[in-house]
This record gives sequence, C-alpha cells and structure tokens, in this order.
Amino acid sequence: MSYFVIKHLHVTSAAISIVFFLLRSYWSVIGSGLLQRRVVKVLPHIIDTVLLVCGVILAIMIGPWQSWIMAKIVALLLYIGVGMVAIRRGRTPGSRALAALIATAIFFYIVGVALAHNPMSWLA
Repeated sequence: MSYFVIKHLHVTSAAISIVFFLLRSYWSVIGSGLLQRRVVKVLPHIIDTVLLVCGVILAIMIGPWQSWIMAKIVALLLYIGVGMVAIRRGRTPGSRALAALIATAIFFYIVGVALAHNPMSWLA
C-alpha cells in the first residue's frame, strides 16, 4: 500500500474514533444503557486498532524517532488513560465529563502535532 492510502485510512479512522469517543462520553455522563450494547463495546476497538496499525506503519515509513512522533505517542498514552476515566472509570457524571473534555483537548493536541510535525502542536 502507498503512503497516501495508509495516511488517508489513518486520518479517517482518527476522525471516526473521536466522533465515537464523544458519543460514548456523552452516553457515559448521562448514564445511558446504550454503552452496554455489543457494537458499542466492540467497534471502538476495531476503529482504534486500524488507527494504531496505520500510525505504526506511517511512523516506520517516515522514521519513528522524530520528536513530533514521540510527542504523539506520549499524548496518545495520556489520551487513552483520560479517555478510560471519561467512559467508565469516572465515579461521577461530572468527573466523566471533565475527563472527556481533557481527553478531547489531548486528541486535538495530537492533531496539531500531526499537522505541524512539531511537538508544539498548534503553537508551532
């Protein structure tokens, strides 16, 4: 596969991932039973696996030891941790909502890093 096909799949899966994360976060905050549906539990793992695999392939293609790629990886780990609080680990609706906002900010930091190829993200 070409770089551009993998990049397009990576960007598309990132967009789908954040939309689905926001929806699941909202459901978590309001206590919706929709979070218990099988598709809602399985689909994020499929989308995020595609996102991660494409990201790893792209990093290998362009050289994984660049500072901006390292920044994306660190931010991704933070996003996952805070996202877990937003979806299921937060004890109160307020804590889950706050975690969702923080996770969303981290996601957009990652997007800024990807666009600028700079760990300063949107400030570069």
